Amino acid sequence: MKIGIIGYGTRMHYFLDRLLELDRGVSVAAVADIEPEKAKALLLTKEIEEDTVRFYTDADEMLEREELDGVMIGTRCTLHAAMAAKVMKRNLPLFLEKPVGVTASDLAQLQQADSESSSEVVVSFPLRSTPLAQLAKEIIDSGRLGSIEHVQAVNNVPYGSVYYHSWYRDEAEAHGLFLQKATHDLDCLNYLIGLRPITVAAMESKRVFTGDKPAQLRCGDCGEFHTCPESPYVLQKFSQEEVTGDLCAFGVDTGNHDSGSVLVRYETGIHAVYSQNFYSRKSAALRGARLIGYKGTLEFDWYQDEVKVHMHHTPRVDRYKLEAAKLPHFGGDAALALNFIGVMQGTEKSRTPLSTGISSALMCLKAEAAAQSDSYQTIDLT
Repeated sequence: MKIGIIGYGTRMHYFLDRLLELDRGVSVAAVADIEPEKAKALLLTKEIEEDTVRFYTDADEMLEREELDGVMIGTRCTLHAAMAAKVMKRNLPLFLEKPVGVTASDLAQLQQADSESSSEVVVSFPLRSTPLAQLAKEIIDSGRLGSIEHVQAVNNVPYGSVYYHSWYRDEAEAHGLFLQKATHDLDCLNYLIGLRPITVAAMESKRVFTGDKPAQLRCGDCGEFHTCPESPYVLQKFSQEEVTGDLCAFGVDTGNHDSGSVLVRYETGIHAVYSQNFYSRKSAALRGARLIGYKGTLEFDWYQDEVKVHMHHTPRVDRYKLEAAKLPHFGGDAALALNFIGVMQGTEKSRTPLSTGISSALMCLKAEAAAQSDSYQTIDLT
């Protein structure tokens, strides 16, 4: 199976490992990137022969000249929809990074492309594919909890500085942290609940990663480089944390909220609340949810790698301990890779189809609009 990659950055470099390590006959035939030499240097750190991969600066040229079995898109988010439309026009299997689009017009373009294409699209939503989420779904669908009537979800991000040190801080590129982060969690909630979201409200705050440092200030040029708790020096030397980017997290040009919450009403009238923040650290990390029915409550946390079922009418708590927390995206990336291989072989349908990406992205766009306007926003997927 020969794949082409449009936009070969960190995420595609990382996900390609998941495809290659499965040893199922996948090879990289071509890469299109606006910085081909940089992409080549990154790709060739793997055990790939240089003369087996062709590099392009233009995605159209790659798609025109290459005979491909599948395409992966890992460009900046603002190009996801446009590049996806090009691939779908050729009816090729597609692995599409999230968010699938960053504007309403992006989502409309994708819906139009989907109506005219036979492409099977695998959206990069690893959370719903994790062993933990699969177990939670099995328990919920068994009826042990009764019907789910209330959901409380949270994501306390322990590596939040990446959204202020690096390109993510540019909201013209990232379009905010509901799209960048909540899109995963809201998709997983939609999957677990199995209902259609119809209305959202939201609120966001920026109280921590703000300040009066000069725009575009680099950490290494700041007099507080050795003492600032967010400098790469302190994070790496004393906190043993990985750092991506070195722009000042307290500059006047730092975008993105640092905490936000979304309230979602579903078609039956039940509601879910999801909250995220980006300054939690270490053991304060939490990513999971409580799904509550009349008969019982299910709670899970990907970091703790555990599912608990609290029965409401008997003195019983069932605990399930998994062993997936240290796997890439808690085991979800391997499942995505296997599914994409099956899609390219024609033996499987996508488990995270384009419709899931559009639904989640629209929820995030509406959440941002709701937060900015202090209003409820209707989710219309027609």
